[in-house]
Amino acid sequence: MQLGWYIRRLGRMSPAEVASRARDTALKAAWSRQWVRPGEPDRLPEPVTRQAFPHPLGAVADIDPAAKTALIAAAEGLLQGRWQAFAIARDDFRSPDWFLDPATQIRAPDALFAFKYPHRDPARVGNLKYVWEASRHQHLTVLAAAYFLTKDDRFAQRVASDLKDWWRRNPFLSGPHWLSGIELGLRLIAWVWCRRLLDGWPDAAALFEANPDFQIQLYRHQQYLHAFRSGHSSANNHVLAEAAGQLAAACAFPLFDRSETWRRTSAALLEREFALQTFPSGLNRELATEYHGFVLDLGLVAALECQAASHPLTDNFWLGLRNMMDALAAIVDAHNHPPRQGDADDGIGLLVDAPDFDHGSSLLHTGTRIFGPAGWWPTPGTKDARTGLMAALAHAPELAAPRPNPLAALAQDAGMAILRTGSGSDEIWCRCDSGPHGFLSTAAHAHADALSIELRAGGVEIFADAGTYCYHTDPPWRRYFRSTAAHNTIALAGKDQAAQSGPFMWSQHTVSRLLALDGLEGGNVAAWTAEHSGYAPLIHRRTVRLDRTARRLVIVDTISGGDAPGRLSFLLGPHVECRLRENTALLDWMAEGGARHATVELPAQLHWRVARGAEDPIEGWYSESFGRKQPTFQLIGEGMFHGGADVTTMIAFGETAA
Repeated sequence: MQLGWYIRRLGRMSPAEVASRARDTALKAAWSRQWVRPGEPDRLPEPVTRQAFPHPLGAVADIDPAAKTALIAAAEGLLQGRWQAFAIARDDFRSPDWFLDPATQIRAPDALFAFKYPHRDPARVGNLKYVWEASRHQHLTVLAAAYFLTKDDRFAQRVASDLKDWWRRNPFLSGPHWLSGIELGLRLIAWVWCRRLLDGWPDAAALFEANPDFQIQLYRHQQYLHAFRSGHSSANNHVLAEAAGQLAAACAFPLFDRSETWRRTSAALLEREFALQTFPSGLNRELATEYHGFVLDLGLVAALECQAASHPLTDNFWLGLRNMMDALAAIVDAHNHPPRQGDADDGIGLLVDAPDFDHGSSLLHTGTRIFGPAGWWPTPGTKDARTGLMAALAHAPELAAPRPNPLAALAQDAGMAILRTGSGSDEIWCRCDSGPHGFLSTAAHAHADALSIELRAGGVEIFADAGTYCYHTDPPWRRYFRSTAAHNTIALAGKDQAAQSGPFMWSQHTVSRLLALDGLEGGNVAAWTAEHSGYAPLIHRRTVRLDRTARRLVIVDTISGGDAPGRLSFLLGPHVECRLRENTALLDWMAEGGARHATVELPAQLHWRVARGAEDPIEGWYSESFGRKQPTFQLIGEGMFHGGADVTTMIAFGETAA
């Protein structure tokens, strides 16, 4: 893909970005003189001027017994070599190979100059997502948290052995772990919290602030992040992770004369980019809701670190964090699960729980402790260990601004409307999408999903978002999971609404527009209408009406501006069984209290079929999380869409034909 991709990528850059990237390229070439090969000694570019360690935790309360048990079990598993890496259950993690891709068993080269690394060649380096994941060192924060809760030296000793091994095998600018700033930022956060959670262990200071190997790595990570920032069309969650990691490290380990400069510049960058990347309603502008949680994690970690170090971030930043938390609370379903819009790669800013913890409930639990719940918030579900630890570090400032439910505001600026009724197992929850295609010129984490819906009943996915599955590898699967055909909307003439130009780039964006919205917070009917021009000169308009009393959802699609062949599809959740009888689909699933049913009356003017787990072409697939995919039912209606003619779908809950 090399030459064509670079030409397309250049086309998404402004002249300022081209100049900035040229500067970075020249600087990277100059830095080759600082490259430290494995086995060579490195030295600090400047002396250590003070010894300091992260602000210790205060009194820790509210560590849920179940979360504590799960955390310690995960740590015990790590001592035995067990760890989950996306879809791979590893049993070789007793002494990690920092360069092994467990998915392909390819070992990435460990001694190449980072800025010349062949990262786009999976045949040589494997899947770097898997290689990088272990070196985020979030398994070490789990071990350190287990030590904090048990004072069992085995956990602390494993943290020490892994860190010493990593520092030795990854000298400055050697290998894949110096390729991406987001990885360095997350590693710094992990090191800060490892030191904090090991406070009280006799060898903690000797491992960290009094250890020349750590001092060198700490300096080199921050030197790198200060010199190379994600920017311009790449200034998405990556730059936030870079800034948050450097800020946390500069506050927690102010060992050098440059530490104050690094703290001030990273704080200013974090505040500026956080504001730029958040809608006024509180939703992250990438419109990939798992990344909303990731960014919220990063902001909380950095803000609490600054509070603890007596270098607080502004009240406006804290207000932005609270708005993000309120936005999350407004859009979750009956199980506290957020929508599945856009890309997702299981990213977490700080992991101190068993890896399978419920991230949505955890964030709401944290919001309850840090900010207090608004009166309209759902009740957080399963508790976690992280909330108690974060709350013991520092307190948020008092914020006087009111906290209205942001549902209407979210629909207006982020284009996310949530139509819902009932609660618990009776809730019908429907997300409608009329937002921007994505963030910045590349819209890196967007999908071609304008006007698509997600539909859940009692937290069970009925019409599901397909998910993500993969990033850099398996291009056909990457294209499918981002495509219009994989989403619950209309695809015309076999094309996407927007043009994919690479695994993280769109050369043509869909423009959507909200037309009408009513009844979000009450009444018998909630209704939403929007349109998009991704197939211009044809326009796709969709209306969704939820009748709360009848427990019925009606979807009306209209194509204006001419006739076109196309397909309307609905991807069913993996727990839903489907029987298709001409243009009627009978759906069955199990939920709290027993069996549940729905009847879908599909538009008779289309020819309907069911796909499940097909590979040529790819149809009927669902990805629960990164690296996992499974077959699921997909209802596909094909035919001619005539200009101005309504195409109506009706879903009735609690009704199943004989």
